[in-house]
Amino acid sequence: MNTVIQQLLNRTSVRSFSGEKVKDSDLELILKAAQQAPSSINAQQISLIVTREKSTIEQIAKIAGGQPQVASAEVFITIVVDFNRTDIASRLANKKQIIEQSAEGIIVGAGDAGITLNALQTAANSLGYGTTAIGGIRNNPQAMIDLLKLPKKTFPIFGITLGVPNESLLPKIKPRVPLESYAMNEVYNHQRVEEGVKAYDETLRRWWDSQKLNSMKTYSEEVGMFYSNIYFSSVAVAFSQQGFKFSDK
Repeated sequence: MNTVIQQLLNRTSVRSFSGEKVKDSDLELILKAAQQAPSSINAQQISLIVTREKSTIEQIAKIAGGQPQVASAEVFITIVVDFNRTDIASRLANKKQIIEQSAEGIIVGAGDAGITLNALQTAANSLGYGTTAIGGIRNNPQAMIDLLKLPKKTFPIFGITLGVPNESLLPKIKPRVPLESYAMNEVYNHQRVEEGVKAYDETLRRWWDSQKLNSMKTYSEEVGMFYSNIYFSSVAVAFSQQGFKFSDK
């Protein structure tokens, strides 16, 4: 099998690290690979804040809700939607930027951040490092903004941990919803999606039970627990304070 495809199919979220250092040369390659990812209109409205200072990583772990997987990482990379950069460019062209005040702008920023995340993880994994995407920094976005000294028109949307995996604690590959309920031909198929959810509940239950993790929730239980409330309730306020608006006027 193609090694890139094999790597993507075997991707897991690594939450236990060996403590071995991330090589400077490897980190530079990972960052360069992420920078080469595409962005809307080549505006490059993503910036990365690379944290290696352990005391700062521990602060990020607290901001993210006290996550030990963050505190134990050798490197934490915060992915920042950066319309400050594009504002500078717009002013050089004698234009007034308003994109960060639109729904389209927020979608563009979030979409490009996701592309960057994938590039970071793929590059890191190819060099033998483990990563986990961390959305928990949005638990207190203002604290992240203050910690990283982020200017207006920027927002810390999520981050990743990076380190050498602890080989004795590597996670098993978690199954996904059935492919036919994920990749649909020509049009959206609600029935297949519904059938896929029900089938995945059973699949995930068996997967947890096979590891004697019987207390873990099914897919529908986990989603229902999180999505029946706004679990990061200060995002909108922090967005607004950074100069973002969800409007197309």
